[in-house]
Amino acid sequence: MQVELPEKRYYGIGEVARAFDVNTSLIRFWEKEFDVLQPKKNAKGNRKFTPQDIKNLQLIYHLVKERGFTLDGAKIHLKEEKQKTLSNFEIIQKLERVKAELIKIKNQL
Repeated sequence: MQVELPEKRYYGIGEVARAFDVNTSLIRFWEKEFDVLQPKKNAKGNRKFTPQDIKNLQLIYHLVKERGFTLDGAKIHLKEEKQKTLSNFEIIQKLERVKAELIKIKNQL
């Protein structure tokens, strides 16, 4: 899944939810369930996600929504095979970008 977010240091939970096309409650739930997600909270309690948090969210989204893992299965998979999963996920992202670029070129012809 391609996430279109501008280059910033921190992203609000609304921006992140719109980018992933999910509810903010799901993002908050994943934050509680997965230890890798550690957004910063300001004095009012608003969550601010870093670019590293966005990458982790993309990986969780890929495992849970696209590959159909259960939450427990995704947690185990992240703990045991995180490096292998990350490399596979990066390859998938690159291939999706190449595919999108090829489709764009095809439509211009």
